[in-house]
Amino acid sequence: MGKIKKIGVLTSGGDAPGMNAAIRAVVRTAIFHGLEVVGIRHGYNGMINGHFKDMKTYSVSDILAKGGTILKTARSEEFRTVAGRKLAYANLKKEKIDAVVVIGGDGSLTGARMFCDEYYDIPFVGIPGSIDNDIFGTDYAIGYDTALNTVIEAVDKIRDTASSHNRLFFIEVMGRDAGFIAMHSGIACGAEAIFIPEVKNQVSGLKDYLEKGFKRRKSSNIIIVAEGDDEGGAMEIAEKVKDDFKEYDVRVSILGHIQRGGSPSAYDRVSASKFGYYAVEALLDDQKSVMIGFKNGEIVHVPFSKIIKMHKAVEAPLIKMAEILSV
Repeated sequence: MGKIKKIGVLTSGGDAPGMNAAIRAVVRTAIFHGLEVVGIRHGYNGMINGHFKDMKTYSVSDILAKGGTILKTARSEEFRTVAGRKLAYANLKKEKIDAVVVIGGDGSLTGARMFCDEYYDIPFVGIPGSIDNDIFGTDYAIGYDTALNTVIEAVDKIRDTASSHNRLFFIEVMGRDAGFIAMHSGIACGAEAIFIPEVKNQVSGLKDYLEKGFKRRKSSNIIIVAEGDDEGGAMEIAEKVKDDFKEYDVRVSILGHIQRGGSPSAYDRVSASKFGYYAVEALLDDQKSVMIGFKNGEIVHVPFSKIIKMHKAVEAPLIKMAEILSV
């Protein structure tokens, strides 16, 4: 690999609070080492369409507290094609970009792996950005802590009204393929049941649990449902049980995209800053086709090939603990 003089940085896929902190760390670490930095707007679409922006130290001033991403983001179907990646490569070469830092989730890192398999002379390093926290190889992804706290705040408020009106609330949170937000928010909020993709056929058990809870004169019940649960979303599950529990006023709340927004937490800001710093250091150390991750509190370099082959799921002991604590 030749000496790196200019790097690009982009955010791709779903936005996550803390992405701006990672961008800031990439830009300032690179400039410290005497490198030029180019921001690639709108993710891989921007790479294909040549949406490049020179980044200076002042370009990333006062962005730590901002949610979303100043570089914008998108999901690119064209980048999934050989022709799309070929055009992206041509634009990177034209701009004289020697390396790229990609901030995003599984799909974004899969795209980076495909590109690197075809074009070895431009190294890519990834940073995990996903509020679902479902990226294999890292204990933590940017945005998860902020999203989790947003859910907890909302559920705490919903419980107040649920208790006042003897209501049974089904609250849907994000988590298409993994139930980390649902599980951890459910434990933190004392949810009576938690529906996650990792556990199948939970509705029958829920009916038994709610019947016992009614006999114990519980004034409210909060059920957390991950959007990817095999029983369906919160609306579908509520429909399946509402006729069995006419004693409760059954309601559904879908938290939706409020989970993605808001100022990042202190933990997200610090973690994202670490990811950005170590991503640039990895490139300068001739690393490529790896993601920067946290494992047991330590920085690790995880090969793209391992990330896209493996699935990260909520661990069984935590599921068991949540069941016990809801009794």
